[in-house]
Amino acid sequence: MDNEVCFSSSSELLQAQTQVWNCAFNYVNSMSLKCAIQLGIPDFIHNHGRPMPLPKLVAALNLHPNQAQSIQRLMRLLVHLGFFAQQTSGENEQEEEYFLTAASRILLKDEPLSVAPFVILMTHPIITTPFDLLSTWFQNNEYPTVFEKSHGKKYWDCVAQDKKFKNVFYDVMIADSMLISSVVIKDCKQVFKGLTSLVDVGGGTGAMSEAIAKAFPDMKCTVFDLPHVVDNLQGTKNLEFQGGDMFEAIPPADAVLLKWILHDWGDEQSVKILKKCKKAIPSKDEGGKVIIIDMVIENQSEDKNSTTTQLCFDMMMMSLFNTGKERSLKEWKKLFSEAGFSSYKIIPILGVRSLIEVYP
Repeated sequence: MDNEVCFSSSSELLQAQTQVWNCAFNYVNSMSLKCAIQLGIPDFIHNHGRPMPLPKLVAALNLHPNQAQSIQRLMRLLVHLGFFAQQTSGENEQEEEYFLTAASRILLKDEPLSVAPFVILMTHPIITTPFDLLSTWFQNNEYPTVFEKSHGKKYWDCVAQDKKFKNVFYDVMIADSMLISSVVIKDCKQVFKGLTSLVDVGGGTGAMSEAIAKAFPDMKCTVFDLPHVVDNLQGTKNLEFQGGDMFEAIPPADAVLLKWILHDWGDEQSVKILKKCKKAIPSKDEGGKVIIIDMVIENQSEDKNSTTTQLCFDMMMMSLFNTGKERSLKEWKKLFSEAGFSSYKIIPILGVRSLIEVYP
């Protein structure tokens, strides 16, 4: 046939098939990881105190003995993905034993920096179902987001109205703030040098600010969020909560922190937020700045896995919010210029995210 696709070799054809298959199977990876978290596999192995044989793992999970082979197959995949490690022992080294890796240690229930809530959120049917309608959404202009097409309401309305889902969402926000604040405080202390006050805009229940306030007791920290979010929250000696609207005014401080805020908003709204931030801080000579924690797409282009994560996040933002998106360096630079800032500095030190200092 004239229009038949030609491949240079059978190897090229089969590699293309494998690439497509792997992408199609990605949901199996995430759902298998979710299963391990829900069964408590990381915690059982951790509590065992040493590499855990498969029969003991099956017994601890209180599963039917017939499920032993199925658990072995689940663990084989998760070992391959790097979430667990495996060794053999016993006669003729026939017995498989499992132990934790760094990736499974941050899935433990009692781990303060756990990312297990993120896995539960990203695999929740409320999040995954809209993607089944993605092609239909692209073909018409009926709804601003595929999430609204799927659920008939905006994402934030769903968070507000579904108590269980709301708890899942806030568990993620708190856990992520604890993780990222531990890195920022340890590796980016210079960012807070000389600051006497900081406003955490959209800081929610204050996990990020609480950690910063504890690490820098001479700095006054204010969590600024919508009144219904912060009204009943109690502060500490150098931490307070204040309700308001970031599109109207932001409390004055030496610095304003925007952690995972601007990716929820389009360019026009983000410029408005940045302009309010600029009004709230002193000049650059007086130490004023905005501290942004967000992604800079392809800022780590040498790391394909990081770029893949960033681009998947961008698709997620597109599905949830009408104008939400992850931005490239060029897009960030345009925002800062339109908001009237004089300069910026990007520090790619937070994994797939960066710490960005923006100066008036």
